[in-house]
Amino acid sequence: MIDNRKVLAIIPARGGSKGIPRKNIKQLAGKPLIAWTIEEAKKSRYIDRLILSSEDSEIIEIAGAYGCEAPFVRPKELSEDITPGIAPVLHAITQLPDFDYVVLLQPTSPLRLIDDIDGCIEHMVNIGAPACVSVTKPDKSPYWMYTLKENCEMKQLIEQSESITRRQELPEVYALNGAVYVADVEWLLNSGSFLEKETVAYEMSKGCSYDIDTEEDFFIIEYLLSKELK
Repeated sequence: MIDNRKVLAIIPARGGSKGIPRKNIKQLAGKPLIAWTIEEAKKSRYIDRLILSSEDSEIIEIAGAYGCEAPFVRPKELSEDITPGIAPVLHAITQLPDFDYVVLLQPTSPLRLIDDIDGCIEHMVNIGAPACVSVTKPDKSPYWMYTLKENCEMKQLIEQSESITRRQELPEVYALNGAVYVADVEWLLNSGSFLEKETVAYEMSKGCSYDIDTEEDFFIIEYLLSKELK
């Protein structure tokens, strides 16, 4: 609870990942991927209830073993490849209506820290915004990116009157890292998205912002975690 308002945290984890089969429960540095998010979220000063949203019985069982309840089984139609990421969140908050704020924690961000989770919640409340999402500075600036035409002719992604050649002169830009999303429940039900013009950003370090999407990502993060655990 924060400012006398109740906080629900949701970890979405479907069983049908195609990029990395059974990704959410694949072993990462000695425990299932989802366990890293569960254990960190349980340290929160503000989260009143932490739940799993899944259609998969094995994921539900493993999450339960790490202390994360699944008060319902997610409908299969909300667990397809084409299901929008917001759909399981909206479903969960309609199933559990007695909360003021909702926090979305995707299990593919195992390096996020409790300071990031609680920091994002605090940032939203302190600013008085209806939503807050975590971001980080990208490795490559979009000001140095191009699209290609059919003849491979290059076109600047961001049009510039003069090309910027020195990194120090580049405008600061930020990218969503997918680690933490927070919103006022009533606002989210009305907007249908965490990302609206009223949304504010919470900056996270690059080291905590790794997102697992490929086997290569898995390998890199396992290496980073193995160094920390020694």
